[in-house]
Amino acid sequence: MAFGWKLHGDGKTLPPGEVVKPNERLSWPRMVGFGAQHVIAMFGATFVFPLVMGLDANLAIMMSGVATILFLLMVQGKIPSYLGTSASFVGAVAAIRAAQGDSATVTGAILVAGLVLAVVGVVIHYLGVQIIHKIFPPVVTGAVVMLIGFGLAYVVADVYWPQDHWIALITMAATALFLVVFKGFLGRIGILLGLVFGYVLSWVLDMTAGKITAPTGSGEITSHFRVDFSSVEKASWIGLPEFHGPTFKVSAIIVVLPAVIALIAENVGHVKAVGEMTGADVDPYMGRAVVADGLATVVATSVGGSPTTTYAENIGVMAATRVYSTAAYYVAAVIAILFGLIPKFGALVAATPGGVLGGITVILYGMIGLLGAKIWIENRVDFSDPVNMVPIGAGIILAIGPVTHLITGDFALAGIALGTIVVLGGYHLLRALAHGPRKEVSGGEIGFERDAAS
Repeated sequence: MAFGWKLHGDGKTLPPGEVVKPNERLSWPRMVGFGAQHVIAMFGATFVFPLVMGLDANLAIMMSGVATILFLLMVQGKIPSYLGTSASFVGAVAAIRAAQGDSATVTGAILVAGLVLAVVGVVIHYLGVQIIHKIFPPVVTGAVVMLIGFGLAYVVADVYWPQDHWIALITMAATALFLVVFKGFLGRIGILLGLVFGYVLSWVLDMTAGKITAPTGSGEITSHFRVDFSSVEKASWIGLPEFHGPTFKVSAIIVVLPAVIALIAENVGHVKAVGEMTGADVDPYMGRAVVADGLATVVATSVGGSPTTTYAENIGVMAATRVYSTAAYYVAAVIAILFGLIPKFGALVAATPGGVLGGITVILYGMIGLLGAKIWIENRVDFSDPVNMVPIGAGIILAIGPVTHLITGDFALAGIALGTIVVLGGYHLLRALAHGPRKEVSGGEIGFERDAAS
C-alpha cells in the first residue's frame, strides 16, 4: 500500500535497535521534520546539477517532488527513496551544448533515455529479478553502491570544501556530534541541525569577521561574504518556474543513451542499499523501481525539467536516522513542489554556503560508500578471487578520481558512469574467462565454484 502508515510505538521515541519501517511513521510533526531533512539533503545536488546543465533549477526542485510521488506510488510504498536531479547526464549535456544544442534538445534527448530506462524496467519486472542477480551479484551491487558514495568525493574536495575549509571542518564535526551524542529526535535530525548550525555560524562570521577570500562555487577566487543573500532579495515570493517542451534530435539522443547503463546500476545499487537497511525483500519491486525512475525522468523533462534518479544523499539520511517511513518522503515531495512555487525560499536554501555543504556531504557520501562494504560483508564476498578484486578495485578508483575517458572528440565517460561500466563489464568478462562453473547459492544470488588452482 502506498498510504495508511501505522504509528510506530508512541510516535515520539525510537528505542535503540528499532527502526521505523516504510509502512510506519512517528507523529506528524516529527515526520515533517524528517521530510524537511530529506529536502535539505537532496537540495544542493538537485539545485546545482540543473545549473551546470543550463536548466531551470527551480523547476528541477518542483519536478523532483512530482517524480518522488510518482516513484512511491509505482513501487506501492515498498521502497523509500527520493528522486532528485541525476548527475549521470552532465557530461553528455555538455557535449550537446558544445554542439550548439539548446535546452529543448537537451531535455528531448534525456526524455528518450528515460523511456529506454522504463523499458528496461519492464523487462526486469516480467523476466524476474533473477536477471538482476545474474547481472548484479553482491560483489557488483556492493561496488556500485560504494563508488556512488565515494565517487562523489571530488564534489566535496573540489567544489565545497575549498570554499571555506574551516566552516566545512567545523560543520562536519558538529554534525557528527549531533548524530552520535544527541539521543531521540534530535539525534535523528542531526544532519539538518548540522546544516543549520553551519549556516548560522557562517552568517555570524560574516557579521563579525567580515568577508572571506576563497573560491566561489564556480572556482573563481574573490573576497565575498560566506552567505550571499542577494539572490534572496531579488527573488519573488510566489512564481512559476520556466516550462518548455522537448525537441528530438537523433545525434543528441545517441550521446545521452550510454548514461542509461549507469542509471540502471545506480538504481539497482540504491534499491539494494535500501533493502539492506530496511531488511525487506525489495527484489519483487526492482523492475517497478527502474520503470518508475524512467517514467519520472520522462515526466520531468517533458516540461523542461532535469533527469531524475534515486538519491544517495537521502539514503544516507535514512541510514543516520533509522527512519525509513515513506511518509517522510511524501512530506519532502510536497515541500519540494512548494519550493518550486516560492522562488525566494528556494533562493534562501540555495544560499547555503559551500563550506557548510562540504561538511554535510563528506558524512553523507562516506556513509553511502560504506553501505557497499556492508553488502560485501553480509554476502561474504571473496576478495581473494582476482575476478572479484580486479574489476571492482579498478572501477572504484576510476569513480573516485574521477577519471575521464574520451570516446570521441565530443563525448566522454567519466567518474561514476565510467567506474560503473568497468565494474559491470569487467566483472562479467573476467568471470566468463575464468575457470569454474556457476552455482546457485542461498537467497537466490548467483555464486561461482572457484577452480582449485585459482
